[in-house]
Amino acid sequence: MSDYQTELDRLVGELNRGATARPTSAPTQQRNPTAITPLLEKAVKDSASDILLVAGSPACLRIHGRLKTTQGTTPLSDDDIRAMVLPLMNPTDYTTLQKERSVDLAFSSPTGHRFRLNVHYQRGTLAASIRLLPKDVPTLAQLNLPETVASFVNLRQGLVLLTGPTGSGKTSTLAAIVDAINRTRECHVVTIEEPVEYEHRNRLSVIEQIEVGRDTPSFLNSLRSILRQSPDVILVGEMRDSETISTALTASETGHLVLSTLHTNDTSQAISRILDSFPSANQSQIRQQFSLALAAIVAQQLVPSADGNRRYPACEILTGVDAIRNLIRHGQDHQIRSQLIMSRAAGMCTMEQSLADLYHNARITRDTALSHSFRPDDLRDIL
Repeated sequence: MSDYQTELDRLVGELNRGATARPTSAPTQQRNPTAITPLLEKAVKDSASDILLVAGSPACLRIHGRLKTTQGTTPLSDDDIRAMVLPLMNPTDYTTLQKERSVDLAFSSPTGHRFRLNVHYQRGTLAASIRLLPKDVPTLAQLNLPETVASFVNLRQGLVLLTGPTGSGKTSTLAAIVDAINRTRECHVVTIEEPVEYEHRNRLSVIEQIEVGRDTPSFLNSLRSILRQSPDVILVGEMRDSETISTALTASETGHLVLSTLHTNDTSQAISRILDSFPSANQSQIRQQFSLALAAIVAQQLVPSADGNRRYPACEILTGVDAIRNLIRHGQDHQIRSQLIMSRAAGMCTMEQSLADLYHNARITRDTALSHSFRPDDLRDIL
């Protein structure tokens, strides 16, 4: 064992015993979640979706959308958090944390459950957010998603965008679509993720999962390479820049089904975000390309149930029918919502219509529906 590994093991051991020493070099290659294991097991037992670790506060669990502090625990110190999260990192993760002041990674607990971890700094101390991932990839039915979303599994080409705030279930929805493809179609699926969250096993399809930072330096670098690897379906974890968007549009125009995410609240904002990523001089060309590539946009949020024991997805769904394509092509974006409202027969739905459906089916309360609506006056008219 090298001298630095010996020193690291000593420092981590001191941290786990409650000492105040801080690591001065990277963790060892092997991830060891021992110190945090009891908290992970409690989160799994309580059906939590997230764990929040912030110095000066007890560990918090998010259960059905609500934050609850773990009973009987004292406020965490910076050293407590270091003892929990540093052993989960390898040297590359640690270097990224020191350079970028934030790092994302995925890991498995000794019981086989998978987690996504974000470690960052706040007030000069380490903090962490941990997302619990189901052992098995959820099905579209288990996620209570509309039938229109299930129909995307049969698409052979085009761009499907999932949008919504952090924690709205975008990753789970995409994983469920990939899993449905895997079970029903013989094709080559390649995903680019940061980090890989759901692990897919090959069934009818062959699935490659590429992790940014470990298998490739960036989404764009990998996406360019993927186009030479004979894929049928491409999942891009997030479209972050104009070059990645442009390459994804080209792929979706040339016989590939491309799945990806954006952080917007509704479908109209997603269209604007795509177009605004490019200079005004290129707008006409991008509008033409985007209108041809678009298969569907789903804006999603998770809404607490009436009994408070679960959450249901509320989905605004826009599909690439000819009327929508023409509006995008000719820059008539202001008319898209009107077309969306009138196109329920084509499988489309506004967020207000989706919330109203959940309320009328007694899945959520009226107050919950209104509090999650971006246009409450429109929702009141529907209700």
